[in-house]
Amino acid sequence: MSSRPASNIREFAPAPASTVDDNDLDLLAEILARTRPPAASRAAAADLITVFGGLAGVAAADEAALLCAGLATAAVDDLLRIRALAVAMARAEACRRPVLSSWNALTAYLRADMAHAPREQFRVLYLDRRNILMKDEGRADGTVDHAPVYPREVVRRALEISASALILVHNHPSGDPSPSQADIAMTRQVVDAARLFSLQVHDHVIVGREGTASFRALGLI
Repeated sequence: MSSRPASNIREFAPAPASTVDDNDLDLLAEILARTRPPAASRAAAADLITVFGGLAGVAAADEAALLCAGLATAAVDDLLRIRALAVAMARAEACRRPVLSSWNALTAYLRADMAHAPREQFRVLYLDRRNILMKDEGRADGTVDHAPVYPREVVRRALEISASALILVHNHPSGDPSPSQADIAMTRQVVDAARLFSLQVHDHVIVGREGTASFRALGLI
């Protein structure tokens, strides 16, 4: 898959601010103050926000990136726990009702978990007959612009867990969620493979910092 856009139609999210937001700076400095003096915490917070492009970028950074940025192990652990809690809260809200009737909660969860990921990831949401989320599984991790996807493996897993439908999800680290021709071709392969076993692919959602794109809304499914 590639993040090269084929369409500019998308669900927009607010663009990141061009300067450091004082509220974001204060919040991150308070978190870092557990492991360093207040003045040093504020300076470190400003550096991190600049390096990672905003507070959300800091929150989404992996352990290795945060350690490379100079954070102590304890501070990294704090940030990873806070991020995990935020994602868990968003996921719980998305799972309260059938996903097709709580679409905003679902996309909020996906954006919290994937919008700022530095590498492309492909995952599948497996649903039961009531469209309740059964499993949310990562199927591929890739580079900054590609994650390998194997349609037969996606369908095989659905049959293993007796899923009735699925939603495909992947992120574009470039920030632009517009689907590429490769994304469209791969989706058609999964849809065709699923149809042989009476499995329905409800949607393919692409997540980026700039928002989300729905294949169904775009008429691509």
